[in-house]
Amino acid sequence: MKASVGVLALSLVLGVQSASAQAIPRLSDGRPDMNGIWQVLNEANYDLEPHLARHSMQMREGPVNPVPAIPTLRLGAVGAVPGSLGVIVGGGKIPYTPEARALKEENAANWVDRDPEVKCYMPGVPRATYIPMPFQIIQSEKDFFLAYQFAGAVRDIYMDNPGPSQVDSWMGWSVGSWEGDTLVVDVTGLLDGTWLDRAGSHHSNQMHVVERYTMMGPNHIDYEATIEDPLVLTEPFTIKMPLYRRMEENARLMDFRCVEFVEELLFGEWRRTPLPR
Repeated sequence: MKASVGVLALSLVLGVQSASAQAIPRLSDGRPDMNGIWQVLNEANYDLEPHLARHSMQMREGPVNPVPAIPTLRLGAVGAVPGSLGVIVGGGKIPYTPEARALKEENAANWVDRDPEVKCYMPGVPRATYIPMPFQIIQSEKDFFLAYQFAGAVRDIYMDNPGPSQVDSWMGWSVGSWEGDTLVVDVTGLLDGTWLDRAGSHHSNQMHVVERYTMMGPNHIDYEATIEDPLVLTEPFTIKMPLYRRMEENARLMDFRCVEFVEELLFGEWRRTPLPR
């Protein structure tokens, strides 16, 4: 009797797995079809690490407890940080060296002046994935392309390895390959001007990222990114999160010309007659 129950349970599990595999859309070559508009639903862009909710993205010492810093004070609840269990596999913090950890904390204390997102710089990898805006995957049997709403960033995933990058760039140099149904993307050539989140998590120009995209069903992709950086990390670490398909009718990327939105911030002081700041 017990053996029969065990066989039945195994059959049900295999049946569910088989149904899930069949539900994954595929191209003519049998590869998973990831074409579509995708977006995360988490707090990773605030802070990859586990954290409690706090008053503001930039804090200062108060008479008893920390309070919002003056530049973010008038944002009120809009500038507050929601709590999160983090997205680092195994929990815990980014394995920074002591010097790199000190710089992360210094960055957080000067968030409004230092975060590249504030200035509309390209978000870099892996941050582009979990910026709270959608991105689009454009895929064929031979090509894989990523377009992001934020800052109009784009990435061409080279499926035929052209060799190493000749120059560093904001979005890096991405070379893809398939491991079964998982797209593995090796990313190098990244400038050190991007952050990993709004909490000051930085990296050097030696950062190396390996991304893994695995379809879990027609509307979900399991995303992993393993980050190694010998200049600031004591060991590699991995982040993991689901990507969700945007399901609304006519889902598409919209214009977000944030370069224009930050002109006054970056160049307003150079007006002939500067406006109040």
